[in-house]
Amino acid sequence: MPYQLKLLPGIEKQLARLVDIDRGRVIGAMRALASEPRPAGTTHLLENLYRIRVGDHRIVFAVFDAEVVVLICKVARRSEATYRDVRALLRRAKEERASGPASRPDRRRRDRR
Repeated sequence: MPYQLKLLPGIEKQLARLVDIDRGRVIGAMRALASEPRPAGTTHLLENLYRIRVGDHRIVFAVFDAEVVVLICKVARRSEATYRDVRALLRRAKEERASGPASRPDRRRRDRR
């Protein structure tokens, strides 16, 4: 059964900053996580948090097997700052899983009268 792929808020902005060819490779790797959430070359970071390499970029993601969900937490070029906030990413991933997208209001759609 394929996993559902979800993105933390801000991931689309991180993807938009990438060069087109890199963006395509990263998106392809993210989509592949739905069928194989822990592909060869995956590095375990903390608890449910993992990372994969895509060229010079890293995709940090959380796998929740009970919910059959892969949550993309961060897409970044490899630097010392990439892993500095790993615990905060794990906390955000757990909060996102607990709240779920249905219970979070959509800030883009507001009634303007």
